[in-house]
Amino acid sequence: MKLISVFLALVSLVSGHIIQADIRIHPEKYNLMTIDTSNLPEPVEAPTADDFVQLGEVNMHYRIYGEGGAPLILIHGNGGSVDSLAAAARYLANDYTVYVTESRCHGQSSDPGVISYELMAKDIAEFVAAMGIKKPIVMGHSDGAIIALALAADHPELPGAIIVCGANSDPSTFWPYFPAGVRIRNAVRRDKLNDLMLNEPHFTAEYLAKINCPAYIVSGEFDIMRQTDTVFIRDSVPGSDMAIIKGADHSSYISRDGGQAYALAVEWLNQKGL
Repeated sequence: MKLISVFLALVSLVSGHIIQADIRIHPEKYNLMTIDTSNLPEPVEAPTADDFVQLGEVNMHYRIYGEGGAPLILIHGNGGSVDSLAAAARYLANDYTVYVTESRCHGQSSDPGVISYELMAKDIAEFVAAMGIKKPIVMGHSDGAIIALALAADHPELPGAIIVCGANSDPSTFWPYFPAGVRIRNAVRRDKLNDLMLNEPHFTAEYLAKINCPAYIVSGEFDIMRQTDTVFIRDSVPGSDMAIIKGADHSSYISRDGGQAYALAVEWLNQKGL
């Protein structure tokens, strides 16, 4: 059994390198792009609000950056907090009213003991209702991107658009080394956030086809998710656009570089008239 697992991992790794080579040979097929950061605004200095809102069983921590612009919700990844996408929020606040949410079981938000992408999408839907937000743009990274997909599929009337950065449709679409490392950590200390990552989501083409808002499906050239899955998500979400960010890994263009996150989002949103 162990030999079979090793063989499958090697096959997966080799096939992944073939995909990477295909990206370099046919960049137009994957829309391999470089983000233009030559004309960035100055980031705002601080949030205009830092508060909590009670959403059923969850007391959600959130921050707001900027005011007066169209609403944009930022959702962090697994193990993150409102600080994770603060750099992006500070730039985006020049054009949008940015709501940075903190997911259940993360940061200062409460831990009701249960977590799933479906529940976190429900939390965002309740946040939208509680804050009186109309048709927000929802931009998520990693787990936050999965939440954005689930929100748009389960509550298609809510988002005005989604920007999905580094999502996967199924745990099997990680590069083999990544879940192996998570399993080792989980063996030392069991953690429900690791369990979530290893066992969810399970998005089918039929499920993703329920999304009816404009969608931008993005990943890094060297992401921990396979680009074949990024293509699958793009092909499953009707009318969606896709980009693979040249030279980027899973986080470099979104959580570590606020200017790139701003330029990526604003260019696409302007193209869509949003």
